[in-house]
Amino acid sequence: MTPLALAWRTARRYRARAVLAVIGVAVIGALNFDMLMLSRGLVLSFADLLNGTNYNIRITGNTGQVFARSPVDHAATLMQKLAALPEIASVATMRTAFAAIVEPTRLPQSVELIGSSDPSGLGVWRRVSGSNLGATSEGAAAQPAVVSQTLADRFKVAPGATIHVRVGITGSMSAMPAIPLRVVGIGDFPFESADALIVATSMAGFAQAHGGVVNDQAEFMFAASRPNVSTDAAVAAIERLRSDIRAYSNEELVANFAKNAFTYFRQISVVLSTTTAAFSFLLVTTLLTVSVNQRLGEVAALRALGIRRRHIAATLLWEAVLLVGIGGAFALPLGELLARSLDGILRRMPGLPAGLHFFAFEPQSLVLHVLVLAVTALVSSAYPVWLAVNLPIAQTLRQEVVS
Repeated sequence: MTPLALAWRTARRYRARAVLAVIGVAVIGALNFDMLMLSRGLVLSFADLLNGTNYNIRITGNTGQVFARSPVDHAATLMQKLAALPEIASVATMRTAFAAIVEPTRLPQSVELIGSSDPSGLGVWRRVSGSNLGATSEGAAAQPAVVSQTLADRFKVAPGATIHVRVGITGSMSAMPAIPLRVVGIGDFPFESADALIVATSMAGFAQAHGGVVNDQAEFMFAASRPNVSTDAAVAAIERLRSDIRAYSNEELVANFAKNAFTYFRQISVVLSTTTAAFSFLLVTTLLTVSVNQRLGEVAALRALGIRRRHIAATLLWEAVLLVGIGGAFALPLGELLARSLDGILRRMPGLPAGLHFFAFEPQSLVLHVLVLAVTALVSSAYPVWLAVNLPIAQTLRQEVVS
């Protein structure tokens, strides 16, 4: 009989212990798999957010933190220069302002007002229903607007409705008259929190809300490199235009994000992964050791019959592989269910962008999960194997007869 077949028969013979071992490894393995997905989940989801837009370069002022840069001055002139660069395919700008929806039948409600030069949304929003900003013709009485799903639900507005928006100044209401905006669509804003109240309009609508007078700044500028031009070459060409701006490729932003933001979760995942791996090792080692101690007479009899030590060692190793392998296989779907539940809890953190996820699957996580289980099976079987192949045959059989 092969070592694998003998290990399988042993597992079936001690079925209760085998089932408990599989359940234990599955639970511990699920936690370990989740920690592996947590280590890079935020970075991967942030990369998906950036790469899901039509622009691969972000342009800001050259002062401040990476994710809180100063606005870009003289944005209109810079846009013209950027559009003229042979490395650049398209350019767009975004403005933001504090505002409020002012309706006669209810109290003013604070919202974030976004002005976009790209009717499709710059990647800042994704259309859920209705149309994008380009749906309304020039010269219409009310400028178009795309609102967040939360705002649409709270104010019971749908495409075709009209809302009235008044801008604020330094966090308080201004004396500017409220302007009408015609809702043409409802969008998903993945870079904003899920409960954010957002109104996005054209740059003409943004200027109209400010009484037609706005400074020539942009909180963000976006650019897309031409298909035959590398992103690094396009970034270098942009930064040569002016010394007061900074251009970032999507890859550079992701690298900065991985280095400076949410490193706490990566550190936590490493600690918890190590801890869960240790628990898995202790569990399997304890069960195999107890199993061998209960079967010392059986092992001694097999060796007395001429069964080689390596055959017995291979049987115990296969027994560990079966317990860890079956438990590890069950750990994958269990870990996925647990990750979804934990992700839903963690994403309730205030101010967290709706498009970010804490857990993300990648092949690297699966490979590491398999490697951890393989090492666990090998290391946990080491002591039981040593115990089985080195026990004294005659003394063990004598003790079995006396007991």
